[in-house]
Amino acid sequence: MNSSYLTTFSKALLTGVFAGISATFICIIYNVIFRDETSYQLFNLINVSSLIFGVNIAFMLIGVIYYWFIKYLKRSGEMIYIGVFVLITIIGIIKTSGIQRTDDQVANVQFHHLFIAMIIIWSLAASVGIPVMFHSKRFEEHVL
Repeated sequence: MNSSYLTTFSKALLTGVFAGISATFICIIYNVIFRDETSYQLFNLINVSSLIFGVNIAFMLIGVIYYWFIKYLKRSGEMIYIGVFVLITIIGIIKTSGIQRTDDQVANVQFHHLFIAMIIIWSLAASVGIPVMFHSKRFEEHVL
């Protein structure tokens, strides 16, 4: 893309979209492998449709949030953004550990492992992937 058309907002938004697509693929692959290895069968909450739509919509929003942090908080904005998403990850993991999905204890433990792994994948894509790709000239040149 011609960089004269690439604004900071569009770059942050498109970086968020790309990070979301990447996180979606990784989550789907992890989901398939996890379900094959453990025979986990509760598909109601975490399935291909919810991953494709939920993760990508969330990462579009995360791209806008990243833009807000770097625009309005200037130099410290990126570090605060990373800190906020690490904090959200920790809270998400703690809250996920308390979810009682079914009466079957084995299925609950499997759900916790599956969902916590996905939270970590999302967190890495949001807190590390977006800032790294946003500042990468090669990413801007070849992807955006």
